[in-house]
Amino acid sequence: MLKRMLTTLIVILAVSWTAAGQSRQATDRVIAIRAGRLLDVEEGRVIENATIVVRGERIEAVGRDVAVPEGAEIIDLAQHTVMPGFIDMHTHLTGDPSYGYSDQALHQWPGYSAIVGAKNARKTLLAGFTTVRNVGAGEWADVALRDAIRNGIVPGPRMFVSAYALGITGGHCDRNGYRPDALSEPGVERGIANGVDEVIKAVRYQIKYGADVIKICATGGVLSAGDAVGAPQYTFEEIRAIVRTAAMAGRKVAAHAHGNEGIKTAVRAGVASIEHGSILDEEAIQLMKEHGTYLVPTLMAFEAVVKAAKEGKLAPWSAKKALEIEPYARRSIRMAIRSGVNIAFGTDAGVFPHGQNADEFRLLVDAGMTPLQAIQSATIQAARLLGQEKNLGSIEPGKWADIIAVRGDPLSDVTLLKNIDFVMKAGVVYKRDGNEIPFTPSK
Repeated sequence: MLKRMLTTLIVILAVSWTAAGQSRQATDRVIAIRAGRLLDVEEGRVIENATIVVRGERIEAVGRDVAVPEGAEIIDLAQHTVMPGFIDMHTHLTGDPSYGYSDQALHQWPGYSAIVGAKNARKTLLAGFTTVRNVGAGEWADVALRDAIRNGIVPGPRMFVSAYALGITGGHCDRNGYRPDALSEPGVERGIANGVDEVIKAVRYQIKYGADVIKICATGGVLSAGDAVGAPQYTFEEIRAIVRTAAMAGRKVAAHAHGNEGIKTAVRAGVASIEHGSILDEEAIQLMKEHGTYLVPTLMAFEAVVKAAKEGKLAPWSAKKALEIEPYARRSIRMAIRSGVNIAFGTDAGVFPHGQNADEFRLLVDAGMTPLQAIQSATIQAARLLGQEKNLGSIEPGKWADIIAVRGDPLSDVTLLKNIDFVMKAGVVYKRDGNEIPFTPSK
């Protein structure tokens, strides 16, 4: 018996030492990237012939005169423009386009959306988006996906998730258009909350089960049934309670908001960002500037729903709203950019197929941003909105080694960003020379 116990102990120690050794090797791995053109998004300048030293998950040194450590693996990106990994601040990784109809909820088994999310996470990462803020998912699928990526089970971007989005009964965040007996009536556990007391409970519940950010529906939406796209849905008192409760737990609030009145209410109540922002006037823009509120434009979503409406792929109520709101959205986003509102990159991926996120750069430039400003919106500005500027958003010592590269000059042609050649996240290379690197789960 004693001999068997000693043998078992030796095996356990051997496995532990091996695992520890592998962990140390991963932590101590050193990579030197030779960048032909390095985009410094903080200073808005290009550094020629720079070297980036990555040790483990973090950047150790950056510059033109940086020495390559002995034994470092060298990655030659001399023909590339090297940038920080992109951040998409408005995704729905666990969903695919439904073309305005939501009856898939009646057909899909529990857990299905998390598997869909694994597929979409891989596509998003290979497109150069190393971090996302996922603003709305059912069944805690985004929490599960975030943790699976974090634990090395599946490849994907670093995720900051909201779990269920919060909304009123019958509002944009609710499931509408069914007979009362078709689906169970959702409560605070699934984000449907009315009045100050209920919204406080709903915020706390989402945080209890893993939410990194709180998403609310401050107005109606395009793809929901039974609500006007711009109609306010939460009162100032309700949103203020949500913001304060979230802040007590160190979380920010993102507000889906199309209509002008709902946008102003959300800004005054202290939300961190307005998602979509379709109908803005000068007062709303001034309020956003005064409060430092970010706008996440999601121009790709507007383009996608208009296309789907014209092709007859949207539900009739959604098609009508899509065609009505899109001209206002383009004008409002142009106004916001011209007026200097903080802009963070977001696409609403899931309304259109995942992995196409970089086409948002083209639309932001069309709306009045310079290519540099558009790239900054997806790097340092997005990192600031996340509250992760110490870890993300630029290529600097101490930050996570989230590094991407493209052939050519994206400051002259942002459409080049749709063809990312190299992707590294936290020191691990997922794509090189345009080819995906085979992924090996760590567990």
